[in-house]
Amino acid sequence: MSPTVTGFEVHDIRFPTSEQLDGSDAMNPDPDYSAAYVVIRTDEGSEGHGLCFTIGRGNDVTAAAIAALRPYVIGRAAPIAPAGLAALHHDLTHDSQLRWLGPEKGVIHMAAGAVVNAAWDLAARHAGLPVWEFLAAMEPEELVSLVDFRYLTDALTRDEALAILRAAQPGRAERAARLRAHGYPAYTTSPGWIGYSDEKLVRLSKEAVAEGFDQIKLKVGGDIDDDVRRLRLARDAVGPTVRIAVDANQRWDVADAVRWMTALAPYRPHWIEEPTSPDDILGHAAVRRGQPVKVATGEHIANRVVFKQLLQAGAVDFVQIDAARVAGVNENLAILLLAAKYGVPVCPHAGGVGLCELVQHLAMFDYVAVSGSWEDRVIEYVDHLHEHFTDPVVLTRGRYVAPRAPGFSARMLPESIAAHRFPEGPVWRARRAAKEVAP
Repeated sequence: MSPTVTGFEVHDIRFPTSEQLDGSDAMNPDPDYSAAYVVIRTDEGSEGHGLCFTIGRGNDVTAAAIAALRPYVIGRAAPIAPAGLAALHHDLTHDSQLRWLGPEKGVIHMAAGAVVNAAWDLAARHAGLPVWEFLAAMEPEELVSLVDFRYLTDALTRDEALAILRAAQPGRAERAARLRAHGYPAYTTSPGWIGYSDEKLVRLSKEAVAEGFDQIKLKVGGDIDDDVRRLRLARDAVGPTVRIAVDANQRWDVADAVRWMTALAPYRPHWIEEPTSPDDILGHAAVRRGQPVKVATGEHIANRVVFKQLLQAGAVDFVQIDAARVAGVNENLAILLLAAKYGVPVCPHAGGVGLCELVQHLAMFDYVAVSGSWEDRVIEYVDHLHEHFTDPVVLTRGRYVAPRAPGFSARMLPESIAAHRFPEGPVWRARRAAKEVAP
């Protein structure tokens, strides 16, 4: 008999990253990287771990939304095969009353993604495989069965998705071997936080190149003159061949984005990320037409339908999936297939808490079993908080090393959970005490 889910825990975990301005940008000046963290357990003692990433306040709201999904998980057969994983995703995203809170967006949708991803961690561990291999071992028909095609068929039909997956099937083993041997290309955002000094920006940019990265990213959008200066400094630091992407984190209206990027264009930015509202399909298309820099977006896009429209409108040059924004692996599979249909490279968003650990699996699966390519594709890397995970990401010479441990790589160390639980963990108690005695 299949194991049964008998346990469901939710934790509000926060890290005080705002103290060093790690993660700071023009829209989010003081983030405390956080995770609404879920653990599901079975009667056989197996576990699945998942999370939603937030930047501090509101993490308790996300944790409460995850907790509200407990009745949909407790008592069901553990979702360890494609049929069970598809059924869980359907149940969490199609409940008519919960769906009213979205539909299929916002906190309740992210909560569903955390639970779905925890189920994928459980299933992959049961199979003894990392998630990327677990997915890449499935038949095209099994993969298609995981996707909710509602609202997509004007852009991607089930038969078209099957054709994409079947076309990639013959080279899977060869690409998987290449991935294990060489890793997956990465870029780093670590030098470019907007709160960093010019000296720190230059030093970290040079260090990134020395470590093997051939692309870095800078946050922009605070002040146009500052951004021109900072981009010029970064370009001088890394030389003419290293790519420099820039990221506005939704800071601008369309006209501002066009003006700003026209000013930055002489320093050859590789892309402008999130130039305007993530919901503004036509705005992204106008930014793409109005200035010479390629456009990337996706980390705040709520669901597969908005990604579909971005691709249909020709509004984006790079699709940036996020492992914890949409409803988990299943919905990200739909987005990967859409991007493959339209021939647009996928360059995942990462960083945060656990996002590097999670999204590496999706990008590697895409290379092995969907797009069959890593040309013009990179995974973001940020050197924060990996030490809190049992299977942290490993980078060598600017490339993600393919995970070999079973699961989704998102399991936090018990001592990290205990220390950073909000508000009662010792890290947060000490922080409050320090504020109380400060003059």
